[in-house]
Amino acid sequence: MPRVFILQFLTLLLFLSQLVISQEVRKDIGVFSETKHEYLEKITATADSFLKEEKKPSKKFMMDFSGMDLPRSKDQFKIFWHTDPISQGLSGMCWCFCTTSYFESEIYRLTKRNIKLSELYTVYWEYIEKARRFIQERGDSEFGEGSESNAVKRIWKKYGIVPAEVYSGLKPNQKVHDHRKLYEEMNNYLQYVKVNNLWNEEVTLSTITSILNHYLGEPPKSFDYQGKTYTPLEFFQKVVRLNMDDYLDFLSLKQQLYYQQVEFEVPDNWWHSKEYYNIPLDEFMGIIKKAVRNNYSVCIGGDVSEPGYDSHYEVAMVPSFDIPSQFIDEDARQLRFSNKTTEDDHGIHLVGYWEKDGQDWYLIKDSGSGARNGPNFGYYFYHEDYIKLKMLSFMIHKDMATEILKKFGSSN
Repeated sequence: MPRVFILQFLTLLLFLSQLVISQEVRKDIGVFSETKHEYLEKITATADSFLKEEKKPSKKFMMDFSGMDLPRSKDQFKIFWHTDPISQGLSGMCWCFCTTSYFESEIYRLTKRNIKLSELYTVYWEYIEKARRFIQERGDSEFGEGSESNAVKRIWKKYGIVPAEVYSGLKPNQKVHDHRKLYEEMNNYLQYVKVNNLWNEEVTLSTITSILNHYLGEPPKSFDYQGKTYTPLEFFQKVVRLNMDDYLDFLSLKQQLYYQQVEFEVPDNWWHSKEYYNIPLDEFMGIIKKAVRNNYSVCIGGDVSEPGYDSHYEVAMVPSFDIPSQFIDEDARQLRFSNKTTEDDHGIHLVGYWEKDGQDWYLIKDSGSGARNGPNFGYYFYHEDYIKLKMLSFMIHKDMATEILKKFGSSN
């Protein structure tokens, strides 16, 4: 019996082993799949909603525009040639966008050539110059995103300029300018330099350059344009061909002497330029009115934070409850600058005008996000009173200021 039992057991094992071998061996594979925790996400959202304080809608005291006879379309204006509005995205580059647009219009006015220029090339080198002065002044120099229109003149003279197609400042597939991380990284580094007294200009500028190259890309040293090769300086001198000395900046502030060249005392004038021509308010407005009636556009800047400034109605006005039109004068203007209710917020390009009921409305090309809330995408309509009270400075070709310049003396 034991022998028979052993034979039966071996026969059974042989059968089972053949059965296993005859079956197909399973081969599993791995895949990448999205991790999902639907219930956890649901209860987390519920818990967060319970903890979150209810936010009340944000409200701002504004002028009531309903029922007013306002400009509705840019087509109502006499328009000067200009390139299409471009968004500055999430950045403080308005100073460069408006001035570049202005110089593009000047190229066309003088030569009838349509050349789209790179804003970001100028911004790149402006940051380099800001960092340089920050080091030279041992941290006692403004390092922000903003600047002034005459910075563009200074940068082009030193570094030249390039066409927009050559240098966009955008990474592949990036659709919107976003300088939040760029500025934060540069500013944090410079503050570290300041705290630790690391005042080596060469090392600091090398690091700032590395940061700029990472976020914006390295600007070209040479490039091809319409069949020829240029450096940025050669392109500025041989193709752009604008004389930067022909373009002057004007102020109207009572705190400084009129008919003198003065410093524009705002943080964005970080290099303390004293090239601004300070003139009485009536002459300030007179140059603008003369310019637009002679088909000159104007690069202008000032305050955009008033109750009469609305992005959906696309208008900028001075409410009577702020100050009636007949009382807007040099004192009203100076008061607001002195108490900082008028600040140097934003740069824009004045590209047209419409005389209505004996007063001017101005068509404003604007790179800011607010100019994209209404149907006239990229534009605002400014009443002349708003410019008279709230716009601080403008740049214009010297031909529009020949008589006023005589009041500054032959040395100017």
